[in-house]
Amino acid sequence: MIKKICVYCGSSPGNKPAYASAARELGELMVKNNIELVYGGGNSGLMGVIADTVIGLGGIATGVIPSAFVKHGLCHRSLTKLNIVKTMHERKAKMSALADAFIALPGGLGTLEEITESLTWSQLGIHRKPCGLLNISDYYSKLINFFDLSVSEGFFSPLHRSLIISEQKPGKLLDAIIEFRPEKNIEDWSE
Repeated sequence: MIKKICVYCGSSPGNKPAYASAARELGELMVKNNIELVYGGGNSGLMGVIADTVIGLGGIATGVIPSAFVKHGLCHRSLTKLNIVKTMHERKAKMSALADAFIALPGGLGTLEEITESLTWSQLGIHRKPCGLLNISDYYSKLINFFDLSVSEGFFSPLHRSLIISEQKPGKLLDAIIEFRPEKNIEDWSE
């Protein structure tokens, strides 16, 4: 059962209004479905948009942020819960431990690194949590094409490729995340 979703996204709003619109819509859908937000704890960009939406609708928003970011005033001050950690590595580990699923909205290198690490952990069987890309305005289309190329070139199995959920609409992605069932033949490295 999906009770908490970790959303990775940009600390910038990006150049298209569709990105912020999708962040708001996803936040609204999460609150409607009683799903808590876990995210990087920032107050700007898409991070701020989704957190403000969830909080504004009475949902639960948990931030996980390194102490250096707090010192620079980058922390959202109205969160339901805030976890301050020392490093980015601790941040990712804490967000992973708190969440039942992962979604990447558009973002930069940090967003890409976070979602690909979650996907790698899924591939290795370290967790069996769904991982999704919200492909707003084809933002992730080239990355999805790369994953398909990796399969055709023999670097990525079709089974592991099936772990990557992508949709262009927040509602469809959320439904796919909720309905996701991991393959039983993926090796479990967690033991």
